[in-house]
Amino acid sequence: MFKYELGVEVKDKITGFTGIAMSRCEYLTGCVQYGVCPQQLTKDGDLPTWHYLDEDRLILLGGEKEEAGVVGGPQQTPSKQS
Repeated sequence: MFKYELGVEVKDKITGFTGIAMSRCEYLTGCVQYGVCPQQLTKDGDLPTWHYLDEDRLILLGGEKEEAGVVGGPQQTPSKQS
């Protein structure tokens, strides 16, 4: 069971890095990590680099991101409506 839903805003307790939980993975050893992507472009206007952080380092900042339309990859599903 994962602690955070994808699409929520999280913060790294150690560095203060914040972003949206875009992916998550669980390793055979039991370690759970989230791919966290900042919400702003870099100073040069490039896409930001994701950082993979351990679940225990993260705290929840906000609720789920509001999205319209379809989310996902090849097996797309309608987004959740609150």
